[in-house]
Amino acid sequence: MTTATITEEVSAKLDAVRATLAYALQGQHQACLTNSFQAEDMLLTRLAQELDPNIPILFLDTGYHFAETYAYRDKMAAEWKMNLTNLLPEKTVAEQEAQFGLLYQSAPDQCCKLRKVEPLFKAVAGYEIWLTGLRREQAKSRAALEESAMFTLPGGKQVLKLAPLTEWTTRDVWYACEQLGIERLPLYDQGYASIGCEPCTSIPTDPNDPRSGRWAGRKVECGIHIEAAPAQ
Repeated sequence: MTTATITEEVSAKLDAVRATLAYALQGQHQACLTNSFQAEDMLLTRLAQELDPNIPILFLDTGYHFAETYAYRDKMAAEWKMNLTNLLPEKTVAEQEAQFGLLYQSAPDQCCKLRKVEPLFKAVAGYEIWLTGLRREQAKSRAALEESAMFTLPGGKQVLKLAPLTEWTTRDVWYACEQLGIERLPLYDQGYASIGCEPCTSIPTDPNDPRSGRWAGRKVECGIHIEAAPAQ
């Protein structure tokens, strides 16, 4: 495939994303965007800021991220003047480890629940639209991902969850980032593909599965993209 073809394809996809964002960021909507500071989220943030420089950006500050992630977050948030909120768990890392030990080893689902799921769902409940950089290609668990769907939070509130990059490939994302001059998280250059908390992230064991480097193969999702079970 030629560079010209890639450029044409990605340009068309960018136009579609901008159209989705234009709808989401109309004045009557309260929208937020979750950003892990990985490539797709940075691309989506850049495009959203074109329309609303002050869009609320939510980052899950688990306390377990790589030092490189925190440094990159601080640098890019300052350069892009992001309206960034760092979502914190109820307990600090030290408090949690004193009470439960290393949950990321003994009970990773519980660790993710306390440090990711609960803080995010609490924050997202204050909005009508949740923008995310999710893509189908990222994991088998995301193969049926919809670009637009209502998402039910604990307590029953629903928000419109939009994933404008649903059909984008990794090649598309990286090419668009290069064309738009978006600096990448340095961990990519070390071989990481899907980057979360440091204790639960390694270089992929399967080159065809970016998330094979997450949670040592014990699971593939942290839980923030799984809806609350209906009330009984």
